Amino acid sequence: MNPSSLPSTVEPTEVTAALEEMPITKHLVVLRQHLFKSVGLIVVLFFCLLPFANTSYQWMSEPLRAQLPINSSMIATDVTATFMAPFKLNFFVALMLAMPFILYQIWAFVKPALYEKEKSLALPLLIGSITLFYAGIAFAYFVALPSVLHFFISVAPDTVAPMTDINSYLSFCLKLFLVFGLTFEIPIITLLLILIGVVSTQQLVEKRRFIVVGCFFVSMFVTPPDALSMIMLAIPMWLLFELGLGLGKLIEKRRA
Repeated sequence: MNPSSLPSTVEPTEVTAALEEMPITKHLVVLRQHLFKSVGLIVVLFFCLLPFANTSYQWMSEPLRAQLPINSSMIATDVTATFMAPFKLNFFVALMLAMPFILYQIWAFVKPALYEKEKSLALPLLIGSITLFYAGIAFAYFVALPSVLHFFISVAPDTVAPMTDINSYLSFCLKLFLVFGLTFEIPIITLLLILIGVVSTQQLVEKRRFIVVGCFFVSMFVTPPDALSMIMLAIPMWLLFELGLGLGKLIEKRRA
């Protein structure tokens, strides 16, 4: 229930009382409906994509297979790995495809409690966040993953034939995708902190050097243990922070 939708004659205290009197069970019922819709779409997408699970895994493993020597191949060290690895990847793909709908359900749930000004800002931020998340996954697959795999394969001793387990490779890729996907949300996070008044653009400018160092520090822990991976994550983090800072400056100018 949005207080702005109530008649103008209603006092603020009456609005607060009306909101407090709304039973929590009603909110839970609405939340359950949105959750059912989200889970239902994930399940439908999962079963629709299931016949293409092996094809999806071949597409996922293409960057690694392109780097492996001619006499090397991927292996399965577990009896169930040949089934479970494509199965898990299929669920991940279904979840990623359903993400815009899931975020829309979240938006639909919280929308009645927002003011008109908040609604005008929330929807662009919602669209921007999912777009940046997909952009992060695409950057990880097309840029970061081939470079990181090439580095690890090239430094392997001549007496060792690289043969990666399919489950280990899938876990490595999903971790990389999530890390880069979340990293690309930095402009949205920066913008939100500025909008809600936690920090100002001037404060961020003054602390820029510490933030840059922090980008390299964070990337050192969330990426594989090599300098290339750290740099390929830290530099986009820094640039995305600058993007969020620039957008924040524009908003502050409009407010002024």
